[in-house]
Amino acid sequence: MTSGRKQKIRVARPPGARRGGDAEPAPSPRARYAEMQPALLPPRLEGLSALTKPGVRGYPGIDDAQALLVQVMRKDRVKGDVLDLSAMGGLLGSLPGVTLRAVEGSAPALAVLEHAGLTPLAAVPGDDLSGHWPERARTVALVLAGDRGNAYAHAQVAWAHANTPPGGTLYLAGDRDKGFDRYVRAASAAFGTGETVARDGGMRVAKLVRRPGPTPPIPEPEGYEAHGVTVVGRPGVFSAAKPDRATALLLDDLADLDLSGRTVLDLGCGAGLIGAWAARRGAQVTLVDADLQSVRSAEATLAASGVTGEVIHSDVDSALAGRQFDVILSNPPFHVGRGVVLDVAREFMAAAGRLLRPGGAVYLVANEPLPYEQPLARVGTVRERVRAGGFKVLQAIRS
Repeated sequence: MTSGRKQKIRVARPPGARRGGDAEPAPSPRARYAEMQPALLPPRLEGLSALTKPGVRGYPGIDDAQALLVQVMRKDRVKGDVLDLSAMGGLLGSLPGVTLRAVEGSAPALAVLEHAGLTPLAAVPGDDLSGHWPERARTVALVLAGDRGNAYAHAQVAWAHANTPPGGTLYLAGDRDKGFDRYVRAASAAFGTGETVARDGGMRVAKLVRRPGPTPPIPEPEGYEAHGVTVVGRPGVFSAAKPDRATALLLDDLADLDLSGRTVLDLGCGAGLIGAWAARRGAQVTLVDADLQSVRSAEATLAASGVTGEVIHSDVDSALAGRQFDVILSNPPFHVGRGVVLDVAREFMAAAGRLLRPGGAVYLVANEPLPYEQPLARVGTVRERVRAGGFKVLQAIRS
């Protein structure tokens, strides 16, 4: 989803494109997006490996905080069962002697982990993991997603505490500029001991040993009323506490759109505002997001708004094979973690071409500078419906 904050956006050329020359043959957009590849690792992690793909944090490399985390754990010669609550591409599993218990909420990361031969568990902060692993691992690893907000980071800390046995060790990594020091203080208060043991630029790693004591509570969801919908925003979900300005522009622009009886896909649903809005207007709605926490929020939003719909955890349209829709509504994401990455947004538009019935329409909203018109033109003729407040609403009808 988009953000209202002005920023410079660097647009990478698609693979196969050259400066001042003919394009080399390139895989189809779908094949390119789905392709698993070795992650680019820094020299200090020589001998280790991980897979990645568009949509995984750190792509085409690895998350900087995870790189420092693994460096520290290799230096400490960590072995045995390790519970990684933010497994991403499974880098920890390449440490000698480590048996990785991989947990992820990202559909692209889960696909990568499965491709690597692991058996990851799809879960989010607060989920009980004891049914899957009755005996807790003595070592737990976690990369804080400070970019997802204070409530989500505190939820991660509480979750790590609940899954670390007394006497067990938590390796906690994160970004100094995203509140790491504050979260380490909160974690140390819960664990009873802990200190920062490694620094590299803005990245930090702390090591904490758990003493007996109560686990901090998971922060409660936030919520609000907007466009006739009751939104339930779980920690870390986009626009959890208030409506996003771009989404509001999209829904205001489509106020006269007749959706009664039509099949509508909310692609990249976040907390579910767009999909629930369409359901209240009589549509048969399907909501999709790659983030499991967002899927849980969207389910709660539909229930709180008194409407029904299908909510699917999917890497773009990977779980929608053979489905077609009359209308697709979207506020595509252009961030993955801390980086501006347009691969996912481009795949959203490619998916629209696959999922729309002939004559079907896609409506999306984006920050003004984002170059979505060209990939959207592969669906049909692009029309700019409105431009305001730094955003634009685009429409394409499948020919």
